[in-house]
Amino acid sequence: MKRRVAALFLLVFAVVAIAADRIPGEPVYLEDMTWTEVRDAIAAGRTTVILPVGGTEQNGPHMVLGKHNVRVHVLAGRIAAQLGNALVAPVVSYVPEGRIDPPAGHMRFPGTISVPDDAFKAVVEGAARSFRHAGFRDVVLIGDHGGYQGDLAAVAAKLDREWAADAARVHFVPEYYRSSADAYGRILREHGIGAAQIGSHAGTADTSLALAVDPALVRADRLGAAPTAGDGIAGDPRPSTAALGQLGVDLIVARTVAAIRHAVVAR
Repeated sequence: MKRRVAALFLLVFAVVAIAADRIPGEPVYLEDMTWTEVRDAIAAGRTTVILPVGGTEQNGPHMVLGKHNVRVHVLAGRIAAQLGNALVAPVVSYVPEGRIDPPAGHMRFPGTISVPDDAFKAVVEGAARSFRHAGFRDVVLIGDHGGYQGDLAAVAAKLDREWAADAARVHFVPEYYRSSADAYGRILREHGIGAAQIGSHAGTADTSLALAVDPALVRADRLGAAPTAGDGIAGDPRPSTAALGQLGVDLIVARTVAAIRHAVVAR
């Protein structure tokens, strides 16, 4: 009974949190707006656009393939809301995930989708050019996955060289991913979670973040099973909780907001 009550509480929390990211009259997500609303928002000073990048990959038997996409969508919305002058573009969910044939890395698991690095960079570059054409002055690139951070940095550097005499700039913000990969791990260790449990993929860190963002991303009936060889997990998700995840969410949002503000002021 207690577990059912706890699960219901988490579900209600998630619904409220997601609804808060979509406040009527104060849109944050481009895909929820009309073109005239975007035009008017830019004219009113909302000249920063965040391009969130996710990925579709295996996340162990207990967590859905779209974890990165949902997480970066929600967190980008919260980052934009704190910035006050930003909108959020649709998530890029097709990303490099490794060799397809013969399969390597996450591609060894059904459901993972991979694209070539050049194709991925072309999509990000095309999106950035579209934002500049629309009138955005600052294009912010954030990625929820570690594998393509260098690609995002390369696109930003290329376009900034090309647009040197222009008012528009592209900012790759590595603090978003670094916060989840490094600083969040330190917080978890302070709360008694060991490095082997935190892991590097689908362990306590990853799973707790997912629980905090949307409990539906995690299969509660599989969360109690010990990791086994070949299940795609690097770590141990069993200690994961939404409360631990919220510590990471708050950290990622705060550090990313600060980094974006610094980048925009310093340009």
